[in-house]
Amino acid sequence: MYSLNPKKGAKVVSINDIDQKLELEYPCDWRYKIIGQDIEVIKQAVKDVLLEREHKIDFSNASCTGKYCSMNLDLLVQNEDERQFIYEALKAHQNIKMVL
Repeated sequence: MYSLNPKKGAKVVSINDIDQKLELEYPCDWRYKIIGQDIEVIKQAVKDVLLEREHKIDFSNASCTGKYCSMNLDLLVQNEDERQFIYEALKAHQNIKMVL
């Protein structure tokens, strides 16, 4: 859902040079795409960040050379702060190359 009257905490999205904010209704299911060099290492990094929190992680893709792989991480987030905190924690982990 897109809104021309954004609410506090909404995500900014640029479409055709028009800034709009994406409104999310919390709690909501959220997917992070995680890129790293090894499936098992990525899975362990996610466990390091989420601890015992319920989540689902699945293989998504591998680079042509096999050097990198991507995984989909799905979980329920309660609010914008939590969603952003998890993103930053994943991004900061030494065994994760990128988070989308």
